[in-house]
Amino acid sequence: SHNLSDISVLCNYIHLQKLELPHNKIKLSSLSHMSYLVILDVSHNEICDFFEFQSLQYLQEVNFSHNRMTTMKDLSAYVSLRKLDLDNSFCEISGLEQCCRLTHLSVAHNKITKISGLDSLPLTHLCLKGNQIETTEGLENVKNLQILDLSLNRITSLSGLQNLHLLGSINLEKNQITEIQELRYIHNLLLLEDLNLQENPVQEEPEYRLAVIFGVQHLTVLDQVKVSAEEKVTSVNMYDPPLDLVAARDHMTQLVYQLMQPQVLYDTPPSSDSPYPVLVLSGPEGCGKKVLVHRLCQEFSEYLGYICHTTRETYFGEENGIDYHFVSEDDFQNMIYMGKFIQTVQYGGHQFGLTRDAIEAVAKEGLACCVHVELEGVFSLKKSYFEPQYILLLPTQLEKYINHLKSRELYTPAQIDVAASRVELYANTNKQRPGFFNYVIPCELASIRKREQLVREAIVGKRPGVLSQLFK
Repeated sequence: SHNLSDISVLCNYIHLQKLELPHNKIKLSSLSHMSYLVILDVSHNEICDFFEFQSLQYLQEVNFSHNRMTTMKDLSAYVSLRKLDLDNSFCEISGLEQCCRLTHLSVAHNKITKISGLDSLPLTHLCLKGNQIETTEGLENVKNLQILDLSLNRITSLSGLQNLHLLGSINLEKNQITEIQELRYIHNLLLLEDLNLQENPVQEEPEYRLAVIFGVQHLTVLDQVKVSAEEKVTSVNMYDPPLDLVAARDHMTQLVYQLMQPQVLYDTPPSSDSPYPVLVLSGPEGCGKKVLVHRLCQEFSEYLGYICHTTRETYFGEENGIDYHFVSEDDFQNMIYMGKFIQTVQYGGHQFGLTRDAIEAVAKEGLACCVHVELEGVFSLKKSYFEPQYILLLPTQLEKYINHLKSRELYTPAQIDVAASRVELYANTNKQRPGFFNYVIPCELASIRKREQLVREAIVGKRPGVLSQLFK
């Protein structure tokens, strides 16, 4: 930093390997004589010409930041170049395509508006801080990238980062990210541990920090603050709670509202010696559990009764009071507040629930209760004092199951995808929790009649008899 302008005296030092002359006013023509130069720092000078000296085959690290250069040129002759700092003054990235060893590049505080010219470079560290970039597109083929600094730009979307699977750190401070949904582009970057979204509009989202921690679950640092184990657990419990937790919350809610009501004596009191008999059929959407419940209640009408509530619309052929009690969302919520439900489940955007009054109505007729529920309902019922017998109807051939759902013409493609994805959930629950279901019956049977026969055998045995055997 001595305002040097003439370094021609260095021409005689041809074996120099490291030269640092920042904060001067030098010209670089003399460098052509330094054939063995490896490291060069000429930042903060007044250099106007980009690499004005002859190519140096051993040159590896160059710092040209804060000079007066505005245009890059072809650097294919600099075959050993691996670290390049070009901060300040440039408008476009170009000339680097043949730099096959370049791993570190900084082009911060320039006037770059679009990421380009980086395809197939072996970059591991890239700094584009303080430019005018609006999108991350252009990075798709920089497959080795590990550290990325895009702070102080105008970026609104993270599209373009989804295939950079080696990324471990992304700095997006002071950009224009507005939606949590943008995290879907980096959700599967399993090595990503450090993410900075400070001073982006997305920080104003409710529960922003927990949402980001859940969306990118491998993070250890968010916004320069370490992610705690408690935050990770809380984020999962908030956005994808385990079924046990969902059931516990539902049971707690229903119990609190029940205790707020005047207490009455029921026909189905809790009893360890002789619990009130309840039969529960469970399985994925469209596995035939509702049809089987109706057939069982018809065939054993002197023993079984059934009814549930739901907020969904009726399907073709369904009748109110027979298939379900169809109620509005407001009515359903009012029933919750009045302590009517033993358990409720939200599935497919609709509420389903089993009321105490429905069970009592069946019990007063001297009947056992028979219901069909999704897996969440099984977890919830297991929290109650009832001790049902649980039968799982499980599709074992996924493709046939999907074709069956399509043939019914009741479900949208999205609903079919959700139903198909839950088959594994049912199978894993049955596998990981021995005894969770009392019986498991495969759905790939020739007819619903065959399925009904297996259910009947499961609950009353192969010989006809009184249904008192049902809940031994």
